[in-house]
Amino acid sequence: MSNYHLPSIHNFTSTVNEKNTHLIILKNTRGMQVALSDYGARIVSILVPDNKGKLTDVALGFSNIGLYYRADEQYHGVTAGRFANRIANGRFELNGKEYQLPINNGINCLHGGPEGFHKKIWDRRVSYESQAEFYLVSKDGEEGFPGNLNVSVTYTLTNDNEIIIKYRADSDEDTVINLTNHTYFNLNGEGSGDILSHQLKINSDAYLAVDENQIPIATVPVEGTPFNFKEFKSIAQDITANDEQLIAAKGYDHCFVNNSPISTACATAYAPKSGIRLDVFTTEPGVQLYTGNWMTGNDTGKSGNVYLPYAGFCLETQHFPDSPNQPDFPSTVLKAGEEFISETHFKFSLEK
Repeated sequence: MSNYHLPSIHNFTSTVNEKNTHLIILKNTRGMQVALSDYGARIVSILVPDNKGKLTDVALGFSNIGLYYRADEQYHGVTAGRFANRIANGRFELNGKEYQLPINNGINCLHGGPEGFHKKIWDRRVSYESQAEFYLVSKDGEEGFPGNLNVSVTYTLTNDNEIIIKYRADSDEDTVINLTNHTYFNLNGEGSGDILSHQLKINSDAYLAVDENQIPIATVPVEGTPFNFKEFKSIAQDITANDEQLIAAKGYDHCFVNNSPISTACATAYAPKSGIRLDVFTTEPGVQLYTGNWMTGNDTGKSGNVYLPYAGFCLETQHFPDSPNQPDFPSTVLKAGEEFISETHFKFSLEK
């Protein structure tokens, strides 16, 4: 029997900001299970079989909704928005008008601000055994962003042990948008220790070097740097290298330029111990590797173990950080009346 199980539905039935919260369970015919919460349209648990056939929860998270609310600055499993990642000084210009956003990360606006999408109770539009759709209206001026934005996130669990995440949005005014999922993975099981022994491959020729405020300043070839993941290597191999980028961030917290169409994995990770493999596919131009460098040890996960630095890693598919202020980056502007569409797949299997 597995030591891992889904959290109690009862523990996720609560009220946050005067709205009721729920736990939604997706299942497929192969025994894989995914738990979602409408609080932040987030992933709570991902149960997949390891190389011994035991179901293993590979997503970091908590056993009740109150713990998520307390630890929201870690963004466990959330849909981050309206603009994922950082915007320098919380400021950008659009159509000749300057917009000021709340500052919640040094001098930056991070993941849409302190009351971003991760803090919202999303409405459920569709809920089947293998699919759930969450819907949100982000009002004009919310966290400083222009336009009334209608946004949906649909999670589908296939019988190939693949989680498909589809994002869709439209606005009545020109705005900026950048959405991602912020699940922390540990392919040996959440709470099992650090992820430094995980093998990782990223199909990228370049990464975005950042300044002291984590804002991109240059696109740098990965060749000859600790950021070269073009072939499998352990996360541990170069994470403590004498590199100013890694030293400042206490590890990896950098966006890689995605070379791959959605038909090809942009990143692959596996844990030699459990044999569990994760392949990531996306339509997005970038993938942010974050190795949980700033975890505090103050949060106790579903397993009963605390989350120390490097307890999990994120592969956040997204447009580039600070894109509204960097005209050379792919645009994050969503024109009024046009449709934003993005898709990311997390596919689980066993490493052969």
